Amino acid sequence: MVIKVCVGSACYIRGSHTIINKLKELIEKYSLEDSVELKATFCIGHCNKAVCVTVDDDIYAVSEANINEFFEEAVLDKVKPCK
Repeated sequence: MVIKVCVGSACYIRGSHTIINKLKELIEKYSLEDSVELKATFCIGHCNKAVCVTVDDDIYAVSEANINEFFEEAVLDKVKPCK
């Protein structure tokens, strides 16, 4: 899985650096370093009121307020093994 966080000027102002750091923490917390690749990218072209993030081909608007929910739904639910 590849997660790309926009670091274009609008998203940078909205806190993309903070989102990247939080995603790094969450990836480490759940030991997903071998399953998830985190990258920075320039404008994704879907500017809104939050930081644009893609997970594979899906686009999300992520803020500090919804990052945990985003991570659970867009990342954990897709990479955790079935029981």
